[in-house]
Amino acid sequence: MKLEDNEFMQHELRLPELTVRGMLLGAVLTIIFTASNVYLGLKVGLTFSSAIPAAVISMAVLKMAKDSNILENNMVQTQASAAGTLSAIIFIIPGMLMIGYWQGFEFWQTLLVSACGGCLGVLFTIPLRRAMVVHSDLAYPEGVAAAEILKVGSSSKQDQAGSGVKEITSGGILAGLIAFCTNALQVLSSELSLWIPVGRGMTQLPLGYSTALVGAGYLIGIAAGLSMLVGILIAWVGFVPYYTITSALPDGMTMQKFAGKLYQDRVRLIGAGAMGVAAIWTLITLARPVVDGVRESLAAMRMPVEDKGKHRMDIDMSVKSIALVFSVTVLGLLGIFYAFVSPEGLPLTENLTFVIVGVGVAVLMGFFVAAACAYMAGLVGTSSSPISGIGILAIIVASLVMYGLCSSFGIFALPGGEKFATATAIFTTSIIMAIACISNDNMQDLKTGYLVGATPWRQQVALLLGCVVGAFVIAPVLNLLYEAYGFPGALPRPDMDPSQALAAPQAALMTTIAQGIFSSTLAWEYVYIGLGLGVVLVIVDQLLKRNTHSLCLPPLAVGMGIYLPPSVQTPLVVGAVLGYFLRKHMKAKLGAEQAKAGERRGTLFASGLIVGESIVGVLLAGVIVVSVSNGGSESPLAIVGKDFADTAEWLGLLVFVAFLGIFSKIVLGTGKKQD
Repeated sequence: MKLEDNEFMQHELRLPELTVRGMLLGAVLTIIFTASNVYLGLKVGLTFSSAIPAAVISMAVLKMAKDSNILENNMVQTQASAAGTLSAIIFIIPGMLMIGYWQGFEFWQTLLVSACGGCLGVLFTIPLRRAMVVHSDLAYPEGVAAAEILKVGSSSKQDQAGSGVKEITSGGILAGLIAFCTNALQVLSSELSLWIPVGRGMTQLPLGYSTALVGAGYLIGIAAGLSMLVGILIAWVGFVPYYTITSALPDGMTMQKFAGKLYQDRVRLIGAGAMGVAAIWTLITLARPVVDGVRESLAAMRMPVEDKGKHRMDIDMSVKSIALVFSVTVLGLLGIFYAFVSPEGLPLTENLTFVIVGVGVAVLMGFFVAAACAYMAGLVGTSSSPISGIGILAIIVASLVMYGLCSSFGIFALPGGEKFATATAIFTTSIIMAIACISNDNMQDLKTGYLVGATPWRQQVALLLGCVVGAFVIAPVLNLLYEAYGFPGALPRPDMDPSQALAAPQAALMTTIAQGIFSSTLAWEYVYIGLGLGVVLVIVDQLLKRNTHSLCLPPLAVGMGIYLPPSVQTPLVVGAVLGYFLRKHMKAKLGAEQAKAGERRGTLFASGLIVGESIVGVLLAGVIVVSVSNGGSESPLAIVGKDFADTAEWLGLLVFVAFLGIFSKIVLGTGKKQD
């Protein structure tokens, strides 16, 4: 007999939650989703919340055990989603290769930064649970959605729960097949790009064909999608034509290459400035609720034991356990930071100063960032939270601190001193990013647990486990992808095609900012234009929110639209617009239950698309590395030559249109039967 929802929340309930089989399943899902997110993040600069697909897969697998329950499934998705989110550390760590400080990803340094930073992110949000989850009306969209799916799985509607695996699997297979034909066989193109003359200048009209990005666009929603479209128009209808018209074309350079260079050197810095303003504005708006939340949580911790509620659902990790984990993680960070700076041969006192200051800045800033990210996750969701903006602020703060230290110690006068300073700033920021990313995810998971009756301290343990397991995956996957594709300015082999490198957009941006601060070569005039544009965007967004019922223009999304390559963003916009019309159709034509079921199918299918394309990308990277290391081609599975490129573009377009039809049919599937 199944327990009702309220029975799961009873204090006396003694169901197995944190089980060995659940932890093993969570570890397997952790590996899959971490690899997927690392690939997607390096390709496009976005990661996706793995909580919902992890919950569905957990229910399907554990359903084979008769004594499985909703709380055990919740622990599996908690562990898997934590590690999937931790992969967002790739938004900064590839910068170590871009500046030439590392020749490959240092396994133990990457692992410990990820694991220790992630664990700190878990610890820093524990005091915020009561204020931001229990006593708050924040939406936590992914957390609530995951809870609903878990509840369906625990009810008598097992056929509905099981059907979720079909959507994830079918999405994964379809996206994987298209990605294999595109990136391995090369019979399909990944984009269609049309260059359009504008007076004496030029601009680009691109369309990317990535199924994973269509899925990501479906998940981020119409507001973020249209805001990115506005950013694309600002960049490619405004700035790029303007600069190509008003700037002199260098001798021997085509107008297309010139437009691309101006976009890289000028327009992307404008986007970075806009993103920076958006991040600062977000932190300002969050300051009061974050402070109130911390104050309430600290008051609860100081409360006498006899006055505290002893309900099972109100028990966090003990203060002693938190202190122990905190001590271990900080010691780990101190040790790995020392291992990072000591090879430079600096005096011991200078090494220790860099270590203490670097870890101190990371931990202190990490605490405030954790509180801000926890609130942002509740407000707009994990997938839409502006982690990139947080990273921009973090790299600026870390760079300024390290600039002061290096100047006082005379580091810049030493050979490679500027590169060392840049590397220490990147390393410090990587710790902050690990803290921020997990804080973002942690609150979603705790919200899910609160809605299904989980015991908080057990969830917090599962989150810590997820951080550790995910950390072991990140470095090897990063190395594999680097050896196969390379990054901008960091190609492992001299004969590689730079256009095929993984963009790693956030890492490239933050590295550019750090290098510009240390070398005083950053083209600040374009950053200033971006700052001014960011202020305008914030004002427009506020006016829309105050004077309309539903319109908004998230300035961070607009900034990303300016900054990210257009071929990457167009499928995001397509996915967001497609999702909007599908949802609108379902609300108008179908009942509430059928519309809700269609939304669930769309969410799971979109998640499957991301996982499928990403896994194929990682596997193909392994094939490429094996081929190249044995003297073979970088396209070992290609069955056509370069003369097939034009045909591949139009074939890719046909397949992309057919794919959009399949996506729509799956989302609307059961609804059509009701009409």
